Amino acid sequence: MAPSPLLSVEDALARILASAPAPLAAEDVALEHALGRRLARPLAATRTQPPCPVSAMDGYALRAADIAQAGAQTPVSLKVIGASAAGHGFEGRVEAGEAVRIFTGAPVPDGADCILIQEDARAGEGTVDALVSEPAGRYVRRAGLDFSQGDALLDAGRLLGPAELALAAAMNHPCVPVARKPRVAVLATGDELVRPGAQPGRDQIVASNNFAVGAYARLAGADVIDLGIAGDDFSALEAAIRRARDAQADVLVTLGGASVGDHDLVQTALAREGMELGFWRIALRPGKPLMHGRIGDMRILGLPGNPVSAIVCAVLFLVPLVRALTGDTDAGRDPSRPALLGADLPQNDQRQDYLRATIASDGASLPVATPFTRQDSSMLGVLAKAHGLIVRPPHAPPAKAGDPCRFVPL
Repeated sequence: MAPSPLLSVEDALARILASAPAPLAAEDVALEHALGRRLARPLAATRTQPPCPVSAMDGYALRAADIAQAGAQTPVSLKVIGASAAGHGFEGRVEAGEAVRIFTGAPVPDGADCILIQEDARAGEGTVDALVSEPAGRYVRRAGLDFSQGDALLDAGRLLGPAELALAAAMNHPCVPVARKPRVAVLATGDELVRPGAQPGRDQIVASNNFAVGAYARLAGADVIDLGIAGDDFSALEAAIRRARDAQADVLVTLGGASVGDHDLVQTALAREGMELGFWRIALRPGKPLMHGRIGDMRILGLPGNPVSAIVCAVLFLVPLVRALTGDTDAGRDPSRPALLGADLPQNDQRQDYLRATIASDGASLPVATPFTRQDSSMLGVLAKAHGLIVRPPHAPPAKAGDPCRFVPL
């Protein structure tokens, strides 16, 4: 019997995102803790900004009709009857022949309809001479120029950066509703692994995948639970899986042990703990042994053990899943960008390839993506030098340097 065809990268991502059909439950957080979070609901203004007409410049508030004939040779003299400053507006009314000294951001007094900037005025003793004319509305910020009460200015799913936080504050929201951070539990597996700082045996290596995968999850908006290292032992694996469930993890990421060797026990341990398998193995290089499933409400992503394979799978699948759980409506959007090849490439086979590459740009044309000669999935040194991953679709024909391509930024 012929082996069943491998699942495509696109279909694998679609199934993973389908396991997050809606954002996680909302919670209210103070503005000072909301940076990098996504809004769970639209945010509307609770006030009008500015709440009344205010001056855009330092100068004098007056009636435009009073200085319609003003000029350098024909100045118009007005009586100064008070001052208006931000937070201390003038309470009276400006009548014909009168002016109020005003400062930027201060309320424009009733009766005044324009601002004569101080550079075009000559101050006297209780008077001011207008040296130019100005139309009505000049240098006046009307009420509601920025927004009005009830305006919905920030949509659900919006990532809250510095500008969004400033806008929410201006709308008078001390707290904002955001999707709860996904809890991502990361479990490294294998008898060969030791923690950084330990002295590895001759047949051991230092665990590294958990640091990169956890970092990608955090950057995407998750809280990460480090489950440590579980050896190739069913009791250790099952205990770690239960710890993830006890911690109410939304996603459990396992690293290694998901293949079919005698010591690859992760998939069996997950099945013994009740995992419903979604798929296993996809048409991807590096990263073919990717596994997806769920145990109750906890989604499972089984990543390969080779470092580059694990990291590529984290970029392609874990990051979009975390973003979807936070309410990002663009979580499944293609992250690749156009470029030109910097080297010849042979015909590809049935798996979609992600080649580590340098990305160089002169600013005048498309960037040039040059793949490294060595693409072994164990080589973190090459990955650390890479700026992106050249995407080679299945069965892509041979390509020459200068041909168009696409790359995923790292």
